[in-house]
Amino acid sequence: MKDKIHLACIIDDDSIYINLIKKIIETKKLCENLLVFNDGKEGIEYFEALLQNLDEKNIPEVILLDINMPVMDGWEFIERFTKIKNKFNSHITLYLVSSSIDVRDIDKAKSLSTVENYLVKPVKIDELEAVFNKTA
Repeated sequence: MKDKIHLACIIDDDSIYINLIKKIIETKKLCENLLVFNDGKEGIEYFEALLQNLDEKNIPEVILLDINMPVMDGWEFIERFTKIKNKFNSHITLYLVSSSIDVRDIDKAKSLSTVENYLVKPVKIDELEAVFNKTA
């Protein structure tokens, strides 16, 4: 079995969801460190800044991205992230996490090569463990 994930990233504006996911990750020891951004703009700015100073330990292995957020939503984040993701030497696995069960959202997510999978909130503990174990 590979090592535990070093760094994961949550991009979501729902503080209750973030706290819940953080608690599960800590309790289950799914990763060592966690970055949290409250909207897609904060998230994409982090990744764009990383390109200026490519430090492998600062590149998340997993991104849990919400779709509906103020400032910049998940779709806009993916659009910008797709343009830069191949500049990273690391493999970054992106999961869309949303309360939306709209088939159009799910189909759109699954049609994008950048997106590994679509998880519906509330994310179950075993789904979260599967994400981290698959990536680790």
